Amino acid sequence: MKRIGITGQAGFVGTHLFNLLKTKNDVTTIPFEDAYFEDQEALVDFVKQCDVIVHLAAVNRCDCQEELYKTNIRLVDQLINAMQTAKVFPHVIFSSSTQEERDNLYGNSKRDGREKLSAWAEANQALFTGLIIPNVYGPFGKPFYNSVVATFCHQLTHGEQPKIDVDGTLKLIYVGELVEQIYEISVGVENFRPLQMPHTAEKKVSEILALLEIYKTQYFEQGIIPSLSSKFEINLFNTFRCYIDAQSHFPVLLKKNEDERGIFVETIKLHSGGQISFSTTKPGITRGNHYHTRKIERFVVLQGEARIQLRKIGTNEILNFTLSGENPAYVDMPIWYTHNITNIGKTELITQFWINEMFDSNDPDTFFEPIENIK
Repeated sequence: MKRIGITGQAGFVGTHLFNLLKTKNDVTTIPFEDAYFEDQEALVDFVKQCDVIVHLAAVNRCDCQEELYKTNIRLVDQLINAMQTAKVFPHVIFSSSTQEERDNLYGNSKRDGREKLSAWAEANQALFTGLIIPNVYGPFGKPFYNSVVATFCHQLTHGEQPKIDVDGTLKLIYVGELVEQIYEISVGVENFRPLQMPHTAEKKVSEILALLEIYKTQYFEQGIIPSLSSKFEINLFNTFRCYIDAQSHFPVLLKKNEDERGIFVETIKLHSGGQISFSTTKPGITRGNHYHTRKIERFVVLQGEARIQLRKIGTNEILNFTLSGENPAYVDMPIWYTHNITNIGKTELITQFWINEMFDSNDPDTFFEPIENIK
């Protein structure tokens, strides 16, 4: 059972890595707070507990580039000093960037920080992995900071029009793919100095924006699941969905066509396959209390009354939605949101479910976490 600590745990990659490690049975996480860098005793205590330290803490953007460089180097120096004080030699994994290849102070800070940690590891016969990482995109990235994908997704879901300044080609890696590889390195015993992380997609900025605009028109505005013909498109679509304000967007009312024969409602329009199922639920019973990391899922109440709850993993806010078969509507489940559905009526509840892939018991992508069990 390896003990893994993540500096920058609250950041974009750090949050995804921390959440991924919670789903693994062969590691345990050592909590980290940014304030530890202002408290030498707390930082020393942190490194003492770690078999592996993933050093992600860094400043990516700053009005003063010289201050950015100094801050990133200072964080590396403080980490080294803490390990020397504690006389511990954990496997250190350092996140650098392909910006190393460019003549800018951010890239220089990552290169010089990586070389400092590599020298420390060599002097102490410790494991060190210096990751040189391409452009990272994925859910919950900070717009105008983490990536152009985050910026475009935010703008398209908040009534703004994205603008392309330079239509360059980006080498990309999805944050879920990145943290899975960091996990594999964490539990291994190999030494990498440095390790060039392979990109998993290569797209022009205009190609990315064109796909996101399709997602806006078809999904955000019309409720249609778009064609998702590659893993990249599924990852990009899941990223886009996470920038929608779920509380104001859902539930989405469906058109109810009614005549003397009864009613007819189109519940799901899609250009992608998957699996459709339904369930009946007795009054007072709750189903779910789990989350997915990649699956796209839609709940439609056909009969009865239901409460659907969502909570983003690692947060406290619970979103509540009330649906009724009298006014057909749907709620889609964002990835990394635990969710459930409860029959709050007095009659049997009938719910239809669509998910974009057939269930695989060997790879269910389903992780139990109660809505109310907030840690």
